[in-house]
Amino acid sequence: MLKIRLQRVGRVNIPTFRVVLTDSKNSTKSGRFLEILGTYDPVNDVKEVKADRVKHWMSHGAQLTDTVHNWLIEKKVIPGKKVNKLPKKTATKKEAPKAEGAAAAPAAAAPAAAPAEAPKA
Repeated sequence: MLKIRLQRVGRVNIPTFRVVLTDSKNSTKSGRFLEILGTYDPVNDVKEVKADRVKHWMSHGAQLTDTVHNWLIEKKVIPGKKVNKLPKKTATKKEAPKAEGAAAAPAAAAPAAAPAEAPKA
């Protein structure tokens, strides 16, 4: 499956990115890509993209990563809403203690706390 994603280039502490078309099986740092579709310089906030080529590859079934998708919507290359790329937080599950488990839990905790309170000689 073809992906349009960012590929980091540049020096240490001076990041620049290419927007590349690559196979999804290639790792991001392999350097293998089919076509360069644009560039992004976050230090100077310069964003360039070849809109016609992006639309061409999307029509051929290329998928966008969430970051590139949001970036192209911001540049008005494609219509739509931005995607939340951060993982959704799940609430911690508090299970209701069972009748047997509630009585056993304080009893099990008490012996464990007793040796910690004992003074050392």
